[in-house]
Amino acid sequence: MTKLYFIRHGKTEWNNEGRFQGANGDSPLLPESYQQIELLGKHLQDIKFAHAFASPIKRARTTADETIRYLKQRPELTLQSGLVEFGMGVWEGKTFVDVQENWPEMYDAYRHHPERFDASQVAGAESFEHVQQRFRQAVVEAVAGYGGADVNLVFFSHGMTLTAGMAYLLGTPLAESRARGGLGNTSTSILETHDGQTFVEIIRNDVSYLDITSDSSNTI
Repeated sequence: MTKLYFIRHGKTEWNNEGRFQGANGDSPLLPESYQQIELLGKHLQDIKFAHAFASPIKRARTTADETIRYLKQRPELTLQSGLVEFGMGVWEGKTFVDVQENWPEMYDAYRHHPERFDASQVAGAESFEHVQQRFRQAVVEAVAGYGGADVNLVFFSHGMTLTAGMAYLLGTPLAESRARGGLGNTSTSILETHDGQTFVEIIRNDVSYLDITSDSSNTI
């Protein structure tokens, strides 16, 4: 059985400001995020990970590097493009309020009804289906390369990509993939697989090791 740990990156300045970052936007981690990453790292410190994977976007890569520092056995880290955040095109850098005012139907679809999201209505955006497929490919390849009996792998990625991607791995219909809400910054979700093709959820959005109160700025 291979156990997969999925970590959302630490909270950033744009998270705090309520802005879309997406695949091509980025902003620095907040100072307190490094403290939360330390708590995450200490929470995971006794787990032996066969390998680590991270989105190459700086906020995720930094979260991975900082977390690994606290592990007693530090795994090698591979950057994986399939783990990058949902490409939001012209929305990237804009506030949620601005997007909601100017693209009300697509904003509502993105947030609450992903099956209705039409990427052609948002210049440069990805579809949910594309994000899910590239995420699954990255995970399946990771398990094929490093998985096995009693093996742990860790992945550092982004809120919407993880939410949509893990739902896809679990066979959840796209229309239901947002039903349980988003994932907190520096959260941990765990899936298991015995064959690298079918997956079972063990825990979702665990932030019990953090001293935070969840709100709209740290959950997506």
